[in-house]
Amino acid sequence: MFASATTRPFTGPRRLLLRAGAVLSAFLLAACDPVGGAEETGGPEIGQLIQPGQPVRVALLAPAGSGSADLEWLSRSLKNAARMAAGDAQGASIDLRLYDTAGSTAQAVAQANAAVDAGAQIIVGPLFADAANAVGAAMLPRNVNVLSLSNNTQVAGGNVFILGNSFENVADRLVGYGLAQGKRNVYVVAEDDVAGQLGGRAIERAIARQGARLAGRTNHPVSISGVDAATPRIAAAARSGQVDAVFMTGNNQAVLPYLTERLAAAGVTSQVTQFMGLTRWDQPAERLRMAQLAEGWFAIPDQTLLRQFETRYAQAHGEAPHPLAFLAYDGVAAVASLARTGRANALTTTGLTQRAGFAGVGGVFRLQRDGTIQRGLSVATIRGGQLVILDPAPRSSRGLGS
Repeated sequence: MFASATTRPFTGPRRLLLRAGAVLSAFLLAACDPVGGAEETGGPEIGQLIQPGQPVRVALLAPAGSGSADLEWLSRSLKNAARMAAGDAQGASIDLRLYDTAGSTAQAVAQANAAVDAGAQIIVGPLFADAANAVGAAMLPRNVNVLSLSNNTQVAGGNVFILGNSFENVADRLVGYGLAQGKRNVYVVAEDDVAGQLGGRAIERAIARQGARLAGRTNHPVSISGVDAATPRIAAAARSGQVDAVFMTGNNQAVLPYLTERLAAAGVTSQVTQFMGLTRWDQPAERLRMAQLAEGWFAIPDQTLLRQFETRYAQAHGEAPHPLAFLAYDGVAAVASLARTGRANALTTTGLTQRAGFAGVGGVFRLQRDGTIQRGLSVATIRGGQLVILDPAPRSSRGLGS
């Protein structure tokens, strides 16, 4: 696949929040209804009060106008999904307004200000982490909460909540599942770029939270020679008898196939020492046929719900939705479900962080006081060239833990 004696880097876009394979999700018609539990209290109270029974004004910031074909598809999908959620909002009225940011941080801030000037009470978006951070800072003096489409926990907090499935969320799910399967000693393999290092730290924190043991760590450059140099260290650790699982941050491009191919050549596969992945291993579809990925564990949303969403969206709009379209649906539908409660503080910190959580299009989820998200995920593997669910996603907030 690659010559092994080159320093040539792996190529392809690596915008931090847009690792779509880590955040693919699905659709449920009765989406975002609360699923039971008490509200969370404490911390600063931020957000606009609403008038019960009156339309709730929601602004969606989408990255249209950038000139990128993929971002145009994504923007179209986000807008359509948001409209679907607004249309599904039985018992609540959503006044949805759409704003294009061209993928620009400055434009995102300008559009957020324009939206609030026009009466928006809450913002869904923007997409990229730097824009979400800037919009949050601009909206804080205006007392407006932001449901960012990012999955980067570094921008979460205050008035910014992330809707994307975070590295921490995936790591917690896999480490917890691994412990239940007797995989206590976890070795971390992380790319040495920003996303890889954030992912590596997320895995280490999950190991600590779940009560597992960090058995070691190897960082490697995002290059062929970097992977080649790191492979002997990883293989030696995997064969040492002190490691139960190797948890990789490997991205959805060339790193993951090449790294696991080199490890397989060194005699290390999931049949020897369990592999875990921070991103989805079943996409693109050709990954299903890669022998070195067989039996590795990764986390995904409920696939039944995903197929339902894809079918309904395609019937309505004549094309498949972008993999991230569900984020806009979840954000708007969560607002609608809170508005249905008839509480004036539905869009404040207390309302958004209700312990009940939401049964969203990507499965059950809950927003935390620190702006992060807990999402229910399935644990999956590849077996016989097929995606196999090892442990299904929880269907209520009780399955999300504390």
